[in-house]
Amino acid sequence: MIKSMTGFGKGEAVIRNKKITVEIRSLNSKQLDLALKLPAVYRQSEYEIRNLVARLLQRGKVDLFVSVESQVVETSAHINREVFAAYAAQLREAARTAGLEGSGEAWNAAALQTLMRLPDVVSTETETISDEEHAALLSAVEAAARQLDAFRSQEGATLIADLLRRVDLIEQYKNEVVPFETARTETIKARILDNLSKLAVEVDRNRLEQEMIFYLEKLDITEEKVRLQNHCRYFREVAASEEGVGRKLGFIAQEMGREINTMGSKANETNIQILVVKMKDELEKIKEQVLNIL
Repeated sequence: MIKSMTGFGKGEAVIRNKKITVEIRSLNSKQLDLALKLPAVYRQSEYEIRNLVARLLQRGKVDLFVSVESQVVETSAHINREVFAAYAAQLREAARTAGLEGSGEAWNAAALQTLMRLPDVVSTETETISDEEHAALLSAVEAAARQLDAFRSQEGATLIADLLRRVDLIEQYKNEVVPFETARTETIKARILDNLSKLAVEVDRNRLEQEMIFYLEKLDITEEKVRLQNHCRYFREVAASEEGVGRKLGFIAQEMGREINTMGSKANETNIQILVVKMKDELEKIKEQVLNIL
């Protein structure tokens, strides 16, 4: 199944008094370019998140955002009351010993600022998440990635339909070249003979015929048309039977371009050149769209 590299997915998980929300957005890229934005407490799960996303999404410029909502107020900073009280007692004792006043609003405010800066009064605990919360986080990531993958499949179906329509147009323009080829040959012969007649010199008719055949063979585009037809058929076969074909379709489009360019260089006829330009226009649109295919 053809998939686009563009998409959006969202997953949620609820555990106790927390709600974990994961959003994933992706654009086209040659490789997997994954950027994570996680709360600090979830950094310990980053490796597993990356592996999970890489397995499910394979390629693309992917941005993943994780947010967590809690119904209770939580903080990692804690005041050690026993240490605070011990410091306060020592401070009052030191003030009395030094004959300083140890009371009043000004004293209390200054003492509070001093005490809060002392060692071990405020401690920060390293947050860790439980196995249950870790599993919920990965579940939300997987849900978001799978939703994005479904979006990619839907977008891919639209993309491939457009690409195949343009391949059909290229074949149509190729077939429209045929009526102009015979007329082109006769026009070239007539032009050569007319130019020779103006020279007023004797011409070896047999040698002229040989050279004319050789010249017209160099302008023949039958081989290019056959190869272009084969590339168009292969493009359809790959699109219908394989997964992760973005790169391969891009290579096939390049080969199609070579044949179309050669036809243009050999055309030597206005109507054929117009059709070649139309084929090039469709091929450029194919190349642009193929870049979005996984």
